[in-house]
Amino acid sequence: MATSFGDQLSSSQQLENLFEQVVKEVQHIGSEVHTVGEARPELAESSQSYIKELEENRGRPLFYPYIGSGIGNGPYVELQDGSIKIDLINGIGINIMGHSHPRVIQAGLKGAVQDVVMQGNLQPGKEMVRFAKKIVEIAKRGSRLNHSWITTSGSMANENALKMCRQKTDGARMIISMNAAFAGRTTMMAEVTDNDTMRVGLPRYDEVLRVPFFDKNNPNSIEDTTKIMKEHIEKHKGNICAFMFEPMQGEGGYNVAPREYFLPLLELCRENGIPVWADEIQTFCRTGEFFAYDTLGIGDYVDVCTVAKTIQSGCTLYTDELNPKPGLIAGTFAGSAAALSSGLEILEMMDKEGYMGPEGKVQKIHNQFIGMLNELNETTCKGLLQDAGGLGLMCAVTPLDGSREAMLNLAKKLYENGIIAFGCGRGPFRLRFLLPAVLEEKHFSAMKPIIEKSVLELA
Repeated sequence: MATSFGDQLSSSQQLENLFEQVVKEVQHIGSEVHTVGEARPELAESSQSYIKELEENRGRPLFYPYIGSGIGNGPYVELQDGSIKIDLINGIGINIMGHSHPRVIQAGLKGAVQDVVMQGNLQPGKEMVRFAKKIVEIAKRGSRLNHSWITTSGSMANENALKMCRQKTDGARMIISMNAAFAGRTTMMAEVTDNDTMRVGLPRYDEVLRVPFFDKNNPNSIEDTTKIMKEHIEKHKGNICAFMFEPMQGEGGYNVAPREYFLPLLELCRENGIPVWADEIQTFCRTGEFFAYDTLGIGDYVDVCTVAKTIQSGCTLYTDELNPKPGLIAGTFAGSAAALSSGLEILEMMDKEGYMGPEGKVQKIHNQFIGMLNELNETTCKGLLQDAGGLGLMCAVTPLDGSREAMLNLAKKLYENGIIAFGCGRGPFRLRFLLPAVLEEKHFSAMKPIIEKSVLELA
């Protein structure tokens, strides 16, 4: 069989041996990063220099005084100041396999030796082909999604989805979205996002119609939302381009809804020819199945789905009917060869190594983490860690009195004591965790006393 020089590069045993040596050296150094540790005084000046320089260039301070040193070990990460922390937010969801994972590093190295840093839509490489094939293969298992368009971020994946939906509906302008939705940081996605603090000073385009997300405390929540959706459709008939929703809300508070909540809304869309757009930027790979629409059993309704974060790139998946006409979707960048190669390796690992399903690693991690929070709430931190829940690796809890101040104070206290988390919601304000899929029993044993200590210091 004929081979190209590129095939020779990909199959080079000498390069493979070098990659393995690199990974072994990283693992050797990273093996020392295995427990929470204090900052080292001799590194304070170096760390502060990096922080100061970045803050001056950005024009505003960092949320945490975090500058990574470049090494970690599973959930543990070392900072430039020499401290070691347990990372339970994954850089807001990117690093699902934790830090310095040997297979992710090796895949990235293979991509990094390709002839260019960035692959694009005009000149793709084999990494892009393989990545696109794998993600479509996974998507098709529980939906009608047959195509993928790779891009650099979740916001761009959402922009592409919106253009596809508007083209499909002959330029319809209005979008139905949820209260407390989050869609991204571009101008249009800030409009879809239901948070005024994220669009201060921006013009309002009034192109988004809101419906309430499921409220477990309202016995009429399904009926109420369905009624509002019907009213929107009736008022704007023929001018609604999409129903965009997060199967589980992220920034909005890690809000979960049952299948029964979504079904009447999806049926209304089907009856009225409104494309259904599932935003799975944060839920992808995290709910116990690859797609939350599979977790909920609603994949047949989905016309377009957006994913990002865990796959190291962004991607819009769509049905034959939503396939855009030439010229609508393009863009110079698709992603770096290293990112595409690493993203593919993560998909392969999660697909073939027991992460998914009701008995998979994701669900086991969820059960243990939520069980730990509930145990603390019932014992030493009684009533101070309420309503722990979520799906899979997306977990949240309402801390202390549920105020924004209390949540932020606890996030900062956890960071100080060795755990990195973040906030979400807007009343109650919740502490959220994006758990790495590599957590083991020993990691829970390390986390529990830190969480307990941090809560009690603020109680």
